[in-house]
Amino acid sequence: MLLISGGHLIDPSQGLNKVGDLLVTEDKISWIGDKGTAPVQQGFSILDASRMVVCPGFIDLHSHLREPGFEDKETIATGTQAAARGGFATICCMANTEPPIDTRAVVDYVKTKARVAGLVRVLPIGCITKGRKGEELAEMAELAEAGVVAFSDDGDPVINSSLMRHALEYSRVFSLPIIDHCEDRTLSQDGVINEGWVSTRLGLKGIPAASEEAMVARDLALAQLTGAKLHIAHATTEGSVELIRHAKEKGVSVTAEVTPHHLTLTEERVIGNQLIPKTYHLSATAYDANAKVNPPLRTKKDIAALIKGLKEGIIDAIATDHAPHTLADKMCEFDLAAFGISGLETAFGCLMSLVHNGELDLVTLISKLTFEPARIVRNKYEELGSLKIGSPADITLFDPDEEWIVDSNNFASKGKNTPFNGCQFKGKVMATIASGKIVYQDNLIKVKGN
Repeated sequence: MLLISGGHLIDPSQGLNKVGDLLVTEDKISWIGDKGTAPVQQGFSILDASRMVVCPGFIDLHSHLREPGFEDKETIATGTQAAARGGFATICCMANTEPPIDTRAVVDYVKTKARVAGLVRVLPIGCITKGRKGEELAEMAELAEAGVVAFSDDGDPVINSSLMRHALEYSRVFSLPIIDHCEDRTLSQDGVINEGWVSTRLGLKGIPAASEEAMVARDLALAQLTGAKLHIAHATTEGSVELIRHAKEKGVSVTAEVTPHHLTLTEERVIGNQLIPKTYHLSATAYDANAKVNPPLRTKKDIAALIKGLKEGIIDAIATDHAPHTLADKMCEFDLAAFGISGLETAFGCLMSLVHNGELDLVTLISKLTFEPARIVRNKYEELGSLKIGSPADITLFDPDEEWIVDSNNFASKGKNTPFNGCQFKGKVMATIASGKIVYQDNLIKVKGN
């Protein structure tokens, strides 16, 4: 039994926002009340949460754990360690492994590996198409029975509109969402960053906003046609937000996510944030492949629209799109470098900058990391994302004012590829509890026996 004492309890799922105590018995939340009123018994461990916020464990709808097939980039063991450090008690792993998650056997492998080596709950996402080739639907019924929580060919859009329609129709049978990577590759072909003044200045092929928006519009039309659940992965543009807004107003069953890096970084990060004054030469940090991500970093105007979308409920969740890579994947010519950011361990600190700048309130941020992503996979995991009595004891504790500096060399993840290396953040995860077990605790956290 663990008593978490004196923390600021915030749980958007039940409107909880007060200082109090919380009791964990085995793997469940068993009691919540005012500070000092817990039914104390022998055998308690006590965690002093003074100055900390206590909220439901974060849920990441979009992680790449790379295993099986790419264990040089990440494993389920290292990925879940990174998740625990980032405050995530549940992560949904994408299907672009090798072999891809398109059969029951691979689903069973991921679940078994997560049970044996994982620190947090791992929910597999199955492929939409066999081999993620976009040619033939995967055995969706088999995958659903095996326990996937959604279907996605993430990294590759489903180009064939008829095939996408059929996928949406079949997904209705299982009440599982289709998650699509929205990219029209006839528009984005060979592009590596956002199409704009930065791509022109750097001499790099750009990816226009229309590449994303055209596919978002198609998917929304198909979701309306089929009545199926559609989830838009990593939305990045003002136009995408408006398309999703209009679809929701029409009653389309659509949800959407945005990443921490798309909320806080612009295309200028690729140019090194600035040109050297007077000479107008590129700074030494230009062409940093750690800022190369797909979809690309966009503009300040897009960021403002994404934040507004979060506040208004147009965007439902924040997801990391954790994409770890090896050093060789990134330390090369920009055009040849892999897309992706290793994001689990920096997500919260990055997002807290929005809170401290007054752009997003803390309760909304917590909701987008807990209760709202839980609703997207709710038909299988209804009790996640909550501190309600009887719910799984998935809990994140953080100090909103603790300052720290990102050092990717200390990442638990094998992927050290981050544009935030060296950044100072204010707001730090101090402990993560998954299914009643402390899976991460900062050196400043002390747990005392009763």
